[in-house]
Amino acid sequence: QVQLVESGGGLVQPGGSLRLSCAASGIIFSINPMAWYRQAPGKQRELVARITSGGLTNYADSVKGRFTISRDNAKNTVYLQMNSLKPEDTANYYCYCGPYWGQGTQVTVSS
Repeated sequence: QVQLVESGGGLVQPGGSLRLSCAASGIIFSINPMAWYRQAPGKQRELVARITSGGLTNYADSVKGRFTISRDNAKNTVYLQMNSLKPEDTANYYCYCGPYWGQGTQVTVSS
């Protein structure tokens, strides 16, 4: 049974930082690309960042220079370090390993 379990969301002030984690089980983690998506109320789910099995990364233009995706294959975990957070980053963030989704973790950026 595949499980993707996100953690690390919460309420943060504009300009602050959060680190999201996604612990995977039931898959051969090291050979799979991993991704983070987000969905804000009333909006479509969008790709935030993706990392290949070899560590190559790509980002949405809106988060380039502020977010960093990384992975620890020994821990079967993918991370999303989010810096300089903005109110428009408020969304539910989902971990993705095709075709599987995590349950999501809420990030709220507000003063």
